[in-house]
Amino acid sequence: MQKSDHSKGLAVTVLGAALLGFAGIFVKWSAPASPVMVGFYRMAFALPGLLILVWRSPRRLGVTPEATRRGTIWAIAAGLCFTGDLWTWHLAMHYTTVANATLLVGLAPLWVALISVVFMSVRLRKRFWGGLVLAVAGAMVLGFAKGARWGSGQGELLGAIASIWYAVFTLAIGKARTHLSAPMALLWVVLTCLLGFGSIGAIQGDAFRGFPPHAWLALAGLGLVVQVVAWWLITWGLGHVSPSLGSVGLLTQAVATVILGWLLLSEPVKPLQGVGAGLILAGIATAALAPPMPKIMAH
Repeated sequence: MQKSDHSKGLAVTVLGAALLGFAGIFVKWSAPASPVMVGFYRMAFALPGLLILVWRSPRRLGVTPEATRRGTIWAIAAGLCFTGDLWTWHLAMHYTTVANATLLVGLAPLWVALISVVFMSVRLRKRFWGGLVLAVAGAMVLGFAKGARWGSGQGELLGAIASIWYAVFTLAIGKARTHLSAPMALLWVVLTCLLGFGSIGAIQGDAFRGFPPHAWLALAGLGLVVQVVAWWLITWGLGHVSPSLGSVGLLTQAVATVILGWLLLSEPVKPLQGVGAGLILAGIATAALAPPMPKIMAH
């Protein structure tokens, strides 16, 4: 991979992660839709936009049917993981605070790095580990600044599980991108999530309609801005950087959430949040200067 592609991939991933900051805003505005219905309509509103992107995207030359099949399997696996991530995260917020749940999901880059090293024979440089520690520490600081404190333990456990789902999703979508274009990989993710959330909603007896106009507008914004634009950028970027670095770049979402909360919801920004945001950005910059080392080849 050329250095210019690596830098562009990280920049696009960070831009997409910044747009993910709108997710919390739209979710808050989508009440009284249930968490599962938020996930369902997020995917439903995204589907037409993704079909257009797939239709307009150029065909990838030299991709064999076998490679396409492998990419599709990885994309479906990523969709299952993303469904598990969002569902578990929403459940966590029923048993603990939003701050606690969000703080623990910020552990995802750590799991990505550990899984990559232990199971995928990836060799990460010391500078990358330093950047990872800075970025995760920044996410933790932002969580504590928002009022995260240890609760009963049940919600915290669910938040930690959500972070593992998110980590495996990041790795799976990275694998899918080696064989599929960004729109096609994301389309399979959205179709899988749509089926998953629809099934969960039907089993739980959630209401699929009857929401006020402002909730429908928020759900449409969640689908179009977050799931189409933001995740299209992220999925493209993850095809040009390592999953370990991409997962660190995704922590930009936490910084964007603070800024957008201040601009759109008049939420005050505390000095501690500035410290956390600075640590995240410093961690991303440090990790970006330490690409993975070549794998050790077996003799």
